[in-house]
Amino acid sequence: LNNQATTMMSNHESFGLRAAVATFLVATVYAFQTNPTFSRVGSALKVAVDPSTITNKEYEDICGVSFSEKNLQERLKSTKFLYPKHVEVIEDIGPLAGRMVDEILLETGEKAWQPQDFLPDLSKEGWEDEVKELRKMAEGVPDEVMVVLVGDMVTEEALPTYQTLLNTFEGCDDPTGDTDTPWARWSRGWTSEENRHGDLLNKYLYLGGRCDMRSIEVTIQHLITNGFNPDAQKDPYRGFVYTSFQERATKVSHANVGRLAGQYGDKSLRKICAQIAGDEGRHEKAYQLFCEEILKRDPDGLIMVFGDMMRGQIVMPAELMTDGKNENLYKDFSDIAQKLDVYTAIDYADIIRHLVERWDLEHLEGLSSEAEKEREYLCKLPERYTKLAERSMNKKKKVNEEEAPKTFSWLHGRAV
Repeated sequence: LNNQATTMMSNHESFGLRAAVATFLVATVYAFQTNPTFSRVGSALKVAVDPSTITNKEYEDICGVSFSEKNLQERLKSTKFLYPKHVEVIEDIGPLAGRMVDEILLETGEKAWQPQDFLPDLSKEGWEDEVKELRKMAEGVPDEVMVVLVGDMVTEEALPTYQTLLNTFEGCDDPTGDTDTPWARWSRGWTSEENRHGDLLNKYLYLGGRCDMRSIEVTIQHLITNGFNPDAQKDPYRGFVYTSFQERATKVSHANVGRLAGQYGDKSLRKICAQIAGDEGRHEKAYQLFCEEILKRDPDGLIMVFGDMMRGQIVMPAELMTDGKNENLYKDFSDIAQKLDVYTAIDYADIIRHLVERWDLEHLEGLSSEAEKEREYLCKLPERYTKLAERSMNKKKKVNEEEAPKTFSWLHGRAV
């Protein structure tokens, strides 16, 4: 018995040793290759295990994982969902998301606009004159408008948070980072386009010389660290209702800042804001189309979600912004945006009205009794919100007249 046990122990140790050696050899080979070659099938990274040292089956028995692409994808794919019916619908409209990548999102690379297209090229002769001209136009823009522009830029620069949010929507995630599904490609394509907005506004503000860029950078870092919670709850329906609303709100804000910049003679900033607003408008159409297709397949589900979200409040992405000094920074920024009519409570009500009309909720039929009540509530909501917004804005105007100016670290402490 002792001899048999010793033999079994020896075999087990040999098996484990061979597995360890195989793992070490694979890691060593790839670590020291000058030009390591990886075989890609789909999006999975395939690593070979030397069958003369240890078989794949033996490795799987010890490590509990397999290197085959099929098994990798299965492990990464969620098998339990909080919203299985919603995921089923999302998967059904996946081909539409694929078409949106081709039809709504622009080409990448040379064919797409880039921030540098709107800014002086510092590598060419005469750049000094171009920068002087940009600064001369920027000098005419009031500090109030600059505050709103900086707030919009900070919001855009928190893009990592927004892509993280997209990847929480069940059925829309990108588990490997380069997954070749329609929803994963949409998420990455949308992000690549949005990434240009913060880059462009950041460089414009830097070249303009009006702002304390370090304070702005501190604000951006705080906002990304703080994150934000739009109450999507991993539900793709809630997520797409939110993005349908928010993309339109962002479009309105950028367009109005551009309008004000034009009024004060900054043609460069007006053009920049118009370009960004155009992107937001295309993205808005895509998200609203996704919801339209969901309505065709699950009208009760989307109506119930839409109604529930409107009974709360759409959270603005930058609500947790701070410069590390002013705890009320977002409120101060938002107050000025409302004062300048850049983004107001009236705009909020108008966006609700737009979504109700865009999805033709007045004529939506075949709903359950509960969903029908939500439909009636939503159809009456724009008018109710408009009345509340008008009252609120009238009160706010009186308060603004009495309030002392606010200082902003973004503007080197200047009062606005």
